[in-house]
Amino acid sequence: MNPSHIARCAQLAMILEVSATPKPGNIDRDHNYTDTRFEHFMASAVGVYPILEMAAASKSGIGELIHKSVIESSKWQSGGNTHFGAFILLIPLVMAGGRCEIKSCLKEQVQKIVRETKVDDSVEFYLAFSKTKVKVKPVDDLDLSDTDSIEKIKAQGLTLFDMMEISGSYDMIAGEWINGFEKTFECAALIRDKIKKNGINDAIVLTFMELLSKYKDTFIQTKFNNKKAEEVSMRARNILKSDMNRIRNEIHKFDEELLNEGVNPGSTADIIIAGLFVSLFEGMRF
Repeated sequence: MNPSHIARCAQLAMILEVSATPKPGNIDRDHNYTDTRFEHFMASAVGVYPILEMAAASKSGIGELIHKSVIESSKWQSGGNTHFGAFILLIPLVMAGGRCEIKSCLKEQVQKIVRETKVDDSVEFYLAFSKTKVKVKPVDDLDLSDTDSIEKIKAQGLTLFDMMEISGSYDMIAGEWINGFEKTFECAALIRDKIKKNGINDAIVLTFMELLSKYKDTFIQTKFNNKKAEEVSMRARNILKSDMNRIRNEIHKFDEELLNEGVNPGSTADIIIAGLFVSLFEGMRF
């Protein structure tokens, strides 16, 4: 399949996610944070296009491509980390798209690609991570803020899949790698189903709420704690007891509450981007 087409699917997925409103606690076209704005996400999505196109034509080098994505994103905006988690999901998905002769093979191909990673991919991922300054739980004795970690990665022969496997039990994004992108493809199916009754904006919002209600967001767990993540999920579950027309005001109130508390379900947003890519790649239009 044409690398340009695949890259545009990924680019559009990033743009649609950040544009959808209200996604409780997250930046969208109606909400900014103090140091990061809607425009920063848009600039990142547009600026990273050449790396996405490169990924669609690449057979290997996930770590380097994630690293290049982070660098290219930062060239175009000053809002800090906008899409790091999304790149971890999108790069292997985009590479998988480039291998597909038929659209339905995406899941099979992405599972193969992440298992083919090498130690060099881990090193490049570490370098990318060090540029984002994202707060995460330490991976056993591998502290991603410690410069000695590169040598430990090499000495232990850890591939990038190995590293994801270590943290996959508590990190949503790493968990996608080791569990066959299960939530990503669930997300894609939800969006495609909801778009039949709702427009693209509301389909994204409702899918975001449904995922948030089912899965504790890693970003919230890391920034706050497990209890806070569970409270947010429970609140989302309680809201999702009617259709969009009846719960729209409740979602807006939920959004305001999370924004005031500084609670950002960023990992759920990353899954939405990945799910949108799958939907667009497989032919969804709106």
